[in-house]
Amino acid sequence: MVLEDIALTMTPGIGVKGAAHLLACFGDARTIFAASEEELVRRAEMRPDIARNIVQRKGFAAAEHELDHCGRHGIRAVASTDPEYPALLREIPDRPHVLYVQGDVRALGARCLAVVGTREATTYGTDMCGRLVEGLARRVPGLCIVSGLAFGIDVAAHRAALDTGIPTVAVLANPLPGVTPAQHARVAHDMLDHGGALVTELTSQARQKGTFYVARNRIIAGLGAGCLVVESPDSGGSLLTAHCADSYHRSVMAVPGRATDRASQGTNHLIRNRKAQLVLTADDILNELMWDFGADPATLAPEPPTPELTPEERALLGCFPAADPVSAEALAAASGFDPGMLATLLVGLELAGAVRQLPGNRYVKR
Repeated sequence: MVLEDIALTMTPGIGVKGAAHLLACFGDARTIFAASEEELVRRAEMRPDIARNIVQRKGFAAAEHELDHCGRHGIRAVASTDPEYPALLREIPDRPHVLYVQGDVRALGARCLAVVGTREATTYGTDMCGRLVEGLARRVPGLCIVSGLAFGIDVAAHRAALDTGIPTVAVLANPLPGVTPAQHARVAHDMLDHGGALVTELTSQARQKGTFYVARNRIIAGLGAGCLVVESPDSGGSLLTAHCADSYHRSVMAVPGRATDRASQGTNHLIRNRKAQLVLTADDILNELMWDFGADPATLAPEPPTPELTPEERALLGCFPAADPVSAEALAAASGFDPGMLATLLVGLELAGAVRQLPGNRYVKR
């Protein structure tokens, strides 16, 4: 990466596609800035005023400021002409010429899967996200999960990756070193500590006006070999990401939900309209992406013995809905157990791995 790479993205009149077009014509940023105005107009069919901005190096002062900002904050700028630039992202026509990265740049070039979904995730969506990431982590060497660090499914995907010991990359709609939303700064730091990365195309001089999220979504889609949507209403950013992935000829997959659940309307529509492949397990994702790494290691060893439930524990387990959380009060009413016995039985079911406790003294069946 050279100063000219950043200057190219900061020259007035040159957008993302304009930079890609110039690079296709001239090969690299240094050669672009060495060209004359006449050559720029002739070879790249540029408007004279934009060619003049290049010749007059109008983006260089801002680029020098940006390089200084990167040096002070441990940010690495990676140009699309650099070998470290992720190969899959380089394939998309509207790729950002320069990425700003904190963390391990190699994570961007790993075997990436984009995982996106609603900000208002349900327990079902969060659990499915965790199960799928965990299943893939066991099977896929060099796996990296890519998402947007937003509330809901995005941060659940990042946390699931961290829990299973694989790197994860967050594509941000804000300049580094900031993290948006601020509530996820701790997750972002954990990602950097465990081989992941934070990435953005935005410079420190960009001002957020709520318009960068759609552009951010194309990078998420471009980094992944496939895009998995886990819960989405009938509109929103995750569906835009899925649309981008489809337009880049990447596999789009979706987890189905109940027909009556608002959080699954978008995913169900993707599946119904054949815009996404239905997936229920990690194996479904492997088959869709044609990632073949042999048998699941978990099948090569005997399963640990499942603790046997008492008759009372089995009776209480029968009071749980199929997948929805239920309060301790509702369980007491349904089962007839007094509070002391109920608490004892719930502990036993948790130890057996049959149920999981949620905030607010609620429980969900595994």
